[in-house]
Amino acid sequence: MLIRCWGSRGSIPVSGQEYLKYGGDTTCLELRTKNDTIIIIDAGSGIRRLGNQLLKEERLDYKMIFTHAHWDHLLGFPFFKPLYTSQAKLVMYGCPFVQTSVREMISRVMTSPNFPVNYDDLKADIQYQSDCEDAFTIDTVTVNPISLSHPNGGNGYRFTEDGKSLVFLTDNELTFRHPGGLDYCDYLEFSKGADLFIHDAEFTDEDYEQTETWGHSRYRDALRLAMEAGVKQFGLFHHNQDRNDESLDGIVSDCRRIIAKSEAKLDCFAVSQYFSIKL
Repeated sequence: MLIRCWGSRGSIPVSGQEYLKYGGDTTCLELRTKNDTIIIIDAGSGIRRLGNQLLKEERLDYKMIFTHAHWDHLLGFPFFKPLYTSQAKLVMYGCPFVQTSVREMISRVMTSPNFPVNYDDLKADIQYQSDCEDAFTIDTVTVNPISLSHPNGGNGYRFTEDGKSLVFLTDNELTFRHPGGLDYCDYLEFSKGADLFIHDAEFTDEDYEQTETWGHSRYRDALRLAMEAGVKQFGLFHHNQDRNDESLDGIVSDCRRIIAKSEAKLDCFAVSQYFSIKL
């Protein structure tokens, strides 16, 4: 299972010299199975670069899964260039949080007068799977969903292939239970033993004094979950739009200090939009 990140920023894309190391694009992950089936997770602004790369590779068949319906996870969709070629085929997996249908959720980003091209004018063959409330499979990967604690709901996922697993819990507030969300112990059980654990770590303790209930976690809470779950690698994710490279480096250093003090065996890093790993 090959995992690449194309965007790890939260809320809104950013750019500038202070964001070069970790990047400024919003959420988009690419997962390739051992049979080279392509699974795209979320359509934040990072999906634009992914689409360009896939066209260079002449790859035109994809599966797409969404974590939730907030704009920063959808806004890149109209700029995914394969959508404008009739040779492309895309299967979207819809979940309960989409309210009506995954088609309606994603088409809203192209609704007039907000975008000049109508969703119905896309040339790609787009198909829909209406339910992902229970575990399902894509090629050789088993996908287990879990409800996120986030305003308006959402899903996190555990992707497993040949005994190796990625747990992806973006936009998840561990210390406040939103409607439809679960308790800390549920996320702990879900994440146990993951080879790679990527979790929302947007806020510091100081931030959280003003942002509690906004749907995101303090990085030390996410680290605690990673340590208690016994994961092998922990990637901090959904970086705040104002968190520059130097500040993120400081957060990583603090996490590594805590890990060393506890004598835990855990690799910790902040996920950049250039991150790639094979499990």
